Amino acid sequence: MLLVKFGQELLHVLPNILTASESEVVLAVLALVDLSLVANLLLIVIFSGYENFVSKINTAEHEDRPEWMGQVDFSSLKIKVIASIVAISAIELLKGFVNLGVLLKTGGDTPAIWSEADQAIAWKVGIHVVLVISGVLFAYMDSLSEKTHALKHRSEAEHR
Repeated sequence: MLLVKFGQELLHVLPNILTASESEVVLAVLALVDLSLVANLLLIVIFSGYENFVSKINTAEHEDRPEWMGQVDFSSLKIKVIASIVAISAIELLKGFVNLGVLLKTGGDTPAIWSEADQAIAWKVGIHVVLVISGVLFAYMDSLSEKTHALKHRSEAEHR
């Protein structure tokens, strides 16, 4: 589905690439990057989830095997997912800022104190900040969990 949407977006942009403004090109590229990040996230979740919860994928030392495969445990997967979501959110926020610049350049109505575009950007910034804070908290919780696990193993080793 994402590949189809990527192709659709690319076909939509290519015919107008020579007449498009810089900001339109930037928005188009950001949309393509956004779709590719979501696709990469989906692949990481599928393969890591399979390896963590079903069975190891036996590709041994094949040259096309991704480095992360077999090394991403559930904790690492959570961090990768939240980092990808934060990156996707940042791209959406950047697209919102670029769109805001396009709206202001086209000479739309001078916004009152708090326009719909301002509200949309404020929501995107708020959501992005919440996602960043969530990511930091996930990483901190995993760090605490690893330290607790290491202390437990050290304590067990000392008692033997």
